[in-house]
Amino acid sequence: MEYQTIRISDGGGGVHTITLYRPEKRNAISIRMRQELSACLGELGQSEEVKALILTGSGPSFSSGFDLKEFAKEDRHEELARSSMAYHRDLWNFPKPTIAAVNGFALGGGFDMALLCDIRLCSENALFGHPEIKFGGQPLFTPLRWIVGEGLARDLCLTGRSIDAAEAHRMGLVSEVLPKDGLLERAGEFARMIAEAPADTLRAVKRTLLESSGKGFEESFLLEHDEPFARKYLKS
Repeated sequence: MEYQTIRISDGGGGVHTITLYRPEKRNAISIRMRQELSACLGELGQSEEVKALILTGSGPSFSSGFDLKEFAKEDRHEELARSSMAYHRDLWNFPKPTIAAVNGFALGGGFDMALLCDIRLCSENALFGHPEIKFGGQPLFTPLRWIVGEGLARDLCLTGRSIDAAEAHRMGLVSEVLPKDGLLERAGEFARMIAEAPADTLRAVKRTLLESSGKGFEESFLLEHDEPFARKYLKS
């Protein structure tokens, strides 16, 4: 598939990067972009050459959120809804580790995109928030509360306030804050550290991360410890 709204690059060593490519729109997430992301994630997820994936934005923004002009077109509402339902799940369920390299604004749907990745790094000028609540949009609460906790997630979703890179780091939303010129280099270092592990181990760990979300200790421990040990070491 030939992509118009994203770019894919191979950094070698099992590391690939998807760059959102609508710089003139601050990488607003259109129907086409969601469809292209779903298609690309499907391809990279099946590729034996891909062990870790970086997601970033072109220009000075990660993503300003959904392309609001499409919401005004009633004839596209079904396509808008279906592409949104599919893309969010495709990113969340991607079978290899994902790193969001957040350069600048990550607002609304752009914030959601970063939350659906496994690891988040950001530049010093990054800004996160859910301003869509002021305009009748419902923020995505579930992945945010898993990352920063129930109280802070309620705060950010209900107020719609924005937080800068320093506050995002304090609350555990991002792992590191970097100069914007060093963001992608550091994301590449993280990805290469991940890619040192065997591919089948990375798939197994990612599967456990996905399946144990929201579960208690016993259910989670069964998934990440007992079942793998039983498959590997028990004869019956």
